[in-house]
Amino acid sequence: MNYIIREIRKNEIHILEDFLYEAIFIPDWYTEEVPKDIIYTNPKLYAAIQGFGTHPDDYCLVAEVDERIVGAVWVGIADEYGHMDDETPSFSISLYKEFRGKGIGTALMERMLSLLKEKGYKKASLGVNKENYAVRMYQKVGFEIVGDGADETEWLMVVWL
Repeated sequence: MNYIIREIRKNEIHILEDFLYEAIFIPDWYTEEVPKDIIYTNPKLYAAIQGFGTHPDDYCLVAEVDERIVGAVWVGIADEYGHMDDETPSFSISLYKEFRGKGIGTALMERMLSLLKEKGYKKASLGVNKENYAVRMYQKVGFEIVGDGADETEWLMVVWL
């Protein structure tokens, strides 16, 4: 599949709302609909997009297929899932379902890790549900589990840059 990875444009930042919702891990056993407004009512979720693009540590890359944004990875320093400290950017990433499992997410992660290293960051973090298959992809790009995240259902993972 042909795709390009590029920086998000200011007029596209609103799309992070969709990708934040897509980033919510829903286990196979969970059968209820997750309301879209959860991204605004859950403070740890909302922190990932609140004021994004206005802080010095905000960076976002998107993946495009046929001029359509199909995935995004963004980092910032905020009290969101995966927050470690005020010097460590934390990751958020998601792709639309039909574009998962094709290497695009890995490519987005690797490009963002390169960008953060270039900017002088020493490490980055993320929070991930312990049941989420993406844990393996995060480990593949260098993240390691350092303990529980925001609660006992989540891992806190760190990569040293």
